[in-house]
Amino acid sequence: GLLMALDVPQERGLARLDMRYLDGLELCRFPLLSALRPLPLDWMYLVYGIMLLGALGIMVGFCYRLSTVAFLGPYWYVLLLDKTSWNNHSYLYGLLAFQLALVGADRYWSIDGLLRPQKRNAHVPLWNYTLLRAQIFIVYFIAGLKKLDADWVSGYSMGSLGRHWLFAPFRLVLSEELTSLLVVHGGGLALDLSAGFLLFFDATRPLGLVLVTYFHCMNSQLFSIGMFSYTMLASSGLFCAPSWPRRLCARCPRWLRGGLPSTQPPRRSPDCVYGERRGALGVRRHLAAAFTLLYVLEQLFLPYSHFITQGYNNWTKGLYGYSWDMMVHSRFHQHVKITYRDGLTGEVGYLKPGVFTQSRRWKDHADMLKQYSECLSRILPRYNVSKPQIYFDIWVSINERFQQRLVDPRVDLVRAEWSPWHPTPWVLPLLLELSPWRQRLQELESSLDRHTDVVFIADFPGLHLENFVSEDLGNTSVRVLQGAVLLELEQRNHSLRPGDAMQVGAG
Repeated sequence: GLLMALDVPQERGLARLDMRYLDGLELCRFPLLSALRPLPLDWMYLVYGIMLLGALGIMVGFCYRLSTVAFLGPYWYVLLLDKTSWNNHSYLYGLLAFQLALVGADRYWSIDGLLRPQKRNAHVPLWNYTLLRAQIFIVYFIAGLKKLDADWVSGYSMGSLGRHWLFAPFRLVLSEELTSLLVVHGGGLALDLSAGFLLFFDATRPLGLVLVTYFHCMNSQLFSIGMFSYTMLASSGLFCAPSWPRRLCARCPRWLRGGLPSTQPPRRSPDCVYGERRGALGVRRHLAAAFTLLYVLEQLFLPYSHFITQGYNNWTKGLYGYSWDMMVHSRFHQHVKITYRDGLTGEVGYLKPGVFTQSRRWKDHADMLKQYSECLSRILPRYNVSKPQIYFDIWVSINERFQQRLVDPRVDLVRAEWSPWHPTPWVLPLLLELSPWRQRLQELESSLDRHTDVVFIADFPGLHLENFVSEDLGNTSVRVLQGAVLLELEQRNHSLRPGDAMQVGAG
C-alpha cells in the first residue's frame, strides 16, 4: 500500500496531471480501446484522488475491501488510457491490486483489526499466499524464459550496461565485454530462472533473499523503474514463514513493542479450513481453489498469447508491458520522418516527430502509428491540410543490428489496414539474416578514432533515403559492405558494389 501510494504521484503522473490532461489540449492519445477517453481535468484529479486514498487505505488496512476497489478501478482506467506508459511493473501493480482485493490482507496490524475484533490477528486461507507467491514466481521465471532469447544469451540486449559504475568491481578481473556477457546477461538470466525456486524452498531461501536483494538494489540504480525494485523487495517476504513479523517484533526491546504488531499466536478464522473440518468444504472454498488454479494458468499463458493478437506484433511480440520480457530488447532510433500530403492539392510537407504527443513510444508499435496517423488526419485540416495522407519513415536498430526501416514509407497509414487479430502488412521484416554482422560492425567501429561517427544501415530493394549533409561534416563518405547501392549526387547516379566507397559533399 505504501509503495502504491508513492507510485501515484510519480509514475501514474499525479504530479504532472495538469500537463497531461489540460482541457482543450490538442493531443494525440493512445488508449487500448478507442472508446476510452480522459475525463475533464477536474474529474481526472478526482480519479487520482480516489486512487491515492485507496492506496493509503490498503496501507493502513482501513475499510480494506472498499480501499482495494477504490484503488483498482482508477488504476486500470488510467493504465488502459495510455498504452505508451505501459511497462511490466505497471502491469504487475495492477495484478497485485486485483489480488489484494480478493485476499484477507487486513488481519494483522490494521485499523480494521482494531475496529473489528473478529478480524484482529486471525488466520488467512493458504490460497491467499498461494496466489501472491505464484504471481511473483511467474514474474521471475517467465522473465528468465524470455531471456533465453538468442540476443540476450549472446550479450547484445544490454551491451553498454557493463560500463556502469555498479559493475566496476567485476571489471577488476573481467574485461568490459566479458562483464556484459557473463555478469549482466548471464547473471540476469540465471537469477531470473532460479529466483522463484530459491525463494520457495526453505533450504535455499536465505541465499535467494540475498541474491534478489542485491539484484533489485542494483536495478534501482541502473534503471528508472519507479517503485518496481522496492515492490519486488517487499514481495520477497511472502515466501517466508507467515510468522516472521511476529518473531521480528518479539526480538525488539520491550519498551518498543507497544507500538508494534501483536506477538501473540494468530486466532482461528471462519474463512480457514482446519484438519477436523476438511470433510465439510463448501462451494465457496471450491470456487476459491478453482479461481487460484485458473488465474495461475492464465498468467502462464498470457505472455505467450501473441499468436492471437497478431496485430500488436512488430519486430518483437505484442505490446510491451505484460510479457515479462524486461530489458530483452534495446532500440536506437537514427532517423524519424513524418510526411503529410494534402489529398486535394497534392502539397507535401513535413511534421516534427512527436508533434501533438507527449510520448516517444509510438515509434516502435504499428498499432500506435495507426492511431497517431488517424489523430493527425483529424488535426491537420484545422491547419488548411485537406484529406491528409500520413507517411512514416522510421529507422531503428534493435539489439545492435543495422539501422533499418520499421514500416513501409510508401504506405499512407491513415487508410492502411490494421487489425488486432491479423499481421500488419506494412510492417517491414527485421533483417535477421544480417544478425551475424554485429560482431563485424563492432570491429569496424572500434577501428575508427573517437572523433569519427559511423552509422550502419540496411535497406530493402526499391526504397531510397534522402539525407542532408551539413557543412560541418566535411569528411563524409558512404561505403558498401554488402549488396548494391545507387548513390545520387548532384543529379548524377553512382553505382556502388561491396567494398566501394565514395565521398559525399555537403548539401
